[in-house]
Amino acid sequence: MISGNSTNLTFGSLLALKAKAYLELMKMRLSLLVAFSSAFGYSLAMGGNVDWAQLIMLFIGGWLISGASCTINQVLEKDYDLLMKRTQSRPLPTERLTKQEAITFAGFVAMAGILILFQWTNLLTTALAVLSMILYSFVYTPLKRVGPIAVFVGAFPGALPPLLGWVAATGVISHEAMIIFGIQFIWQFPHFWAIAWVADEDYKKAGFKLLPVAGEKDMKTAFQIMTYTLFLIPLGLLPMYFGITGINSGVVATICGVLFLAQTIKLMRDQSRKSALRIMFGSFLYLPIVQIAYLLDMVK
Repeated sequence: MISGNSTNLTFGSLLALKAKAYLELMKMRLSLLVAFSSAFGYSLAMGGNVDWAQLIMLFIGGWLISGASCTINQVLEKDYDLLMKRTQSRPLPTERLTKQEAITFAGFVAMAGILILFQWTNLLTTALAVLSMILYSFVYTPLKRVGPIAVFVGAFPGALPPLLGWVAATGVISHEAMIIFGIQFIWQFPHFWAIAWVADEDYKKAGFKLLPVAGEKDMKTAFQIMTYTLFLIPLGLLPMYFGITGINSGVVATICGVLFLAQTIKLMRDQSRKSALRIMFGSFLYLPIVQIAYLLDMVK
């Protein structure tokens, strides 16, 4: 009897560890941010008249597509992840999951996400989601070892979620959809480059080349980060200008943009890892705060 209970506990523990490893493959924080951005675009397009069932299924579908993309990314980069301290503990380098298990999981999750989006949204939304997955997994991922062009390419799938949400609600790619796409597209650059600055030593071990200009942590790179962050300030006002949202969200977006910009100016002054880290965390805060402000201030 004791032996049987012990066996059951061991099996249960192994099952829990496997489940945890699969969830790690999906990079939960990133995938949930993607899903949130999709839900943001949908809610903004609907002007508050949300179909909650459709919104929830869009959220789940976006989460699954993002999770599949992250899984494929880790399958392709297994050997490189093993070289970097920040990724050595992932499921594939630690052999908690095999490459075949990860590939099977990615295929299952991707198909589930595609079917959900096709059933609950429209063909254009589904096609854009598949395009996003292809760009992230099979174009951006290998380009990381080629040069900083990877950041430009990666900014497209990274900025598609709010546009997907808008298209899910309206069925068309309108100028409003392009505005929220544009804000998230430009945001990608200081976000990516701050991460690349902080993780530079690790990235070099794997041969990743993501920093702009000459690929060095210097004034030129800091200036590039500052320039793209500066563009966010006028871009953040476009939803107000085009009558999507009111003035209150414009004020919030401007304040967040100025605070974000101040962090980049600090990096230009000292070019330190600490300043880059502040920009990285600042980028994580900027996007959801501004998007929530837009939702609370949208014109119905």
